Amino acid sequence: MKKIETSALIGLGALGILFGRKMPGVKVIADAERVARYSAQPVVCNGKECHFDYVTPEQGQPVDLVLVAVKATVLEQAIKDIKKFVGPDTIIISVLNGITSEGELAAAYGTEHVLYCVAQGMDAVKDGPAVTYRNMGKLLIGSGTGARTPAVDAAAALLLEAGVPCEIHEDILYRQWSKLMLNVGLNQVCAVYNVPYRGVQHPGTARDTMLAAIREAQALAAREGVTLTDADISAWMKMTDALNPDGMPSMRQDTLARRPTEVELFAGAMRRLGEKHGVPTPVNDMLYRRIAELEAAY
Repeated sequence: MKKIETSALIGLGALGILFGRKMPGVKVIADAERVARYSAQPVVCNGKECHFDYVTPEQGQPVDLVLVAVKATVLEQAIKDIKKFVGPDTIIISVLNGITSEGELAAAYGTEHVLYCVAQGMDAVKDGPAVTYRNMGKLLIGSGTGARTPAVDAAAALLLEAGVPCEIHEDILYRQWSKLMLNVGLNQVCAVYNVPYRGVQHPGTARDTMLAAIREAQALAAREGVTLTDADISAWMKMTDALNPDGMPSMRQDTLARRPTEVELFAGAMRRLGEKHGVPTPVNDMLYRRIAELEAAY
């Protein structure tokens, strides 16, 4: 496969800014209203203005790589908006949470275009047009089959050359499930109990609930053919305990800002899989209900 030379980004949230600003010559896809807003008030990352080349969906031309970094709540529209940017050889990478965005993109554009990705280790927080971070984290990428393909190598080469930490993983589906297991607990519990990371770093109801939600995800992963071990859980808990106590995951940022959350990626996915396999999900049922109540009160 030829070297990737052209790219486009859709989604200027924390991850879109964090990684997109590194990609040379990237075109940022946005509607006319957003283009006007971004042009009037440029996005800022760690105090430095990010100057992007904005294009509307109607102005699209095929590129070698499309990075999808929108919230799950607007993925359906994003899939439509990238249509003119996807050509016969375009690679699509999604940095969305969860395990479903790749399937939705593949349904629209074909599995041969879509790589699997996990974004992890970053602590970026977005406040208005400004993003701040201490740890950039990294992208783990791989093919849906686990094979190391020319597309995987080409995407990794571009990202590394651009200064985006990237690793190729043949077990990318396991990596996605492992990250989902953490998010099902950490993201949702911090939102429901209205606590920063400190609230789950010490014994108590919030930490117990987090672990119980994680266990439900572990059981459902097994039904889907993915083995998540107790050692995996211990490693995530150790990582959680080392986070900045005053930091917070994306879902709590969303509820504080009164934005729609990604609950369908987390508790929603667990509930659907629980129904599919006949496995009760009482903790995720509770979290789903509580998060729905928070959103309804906006």
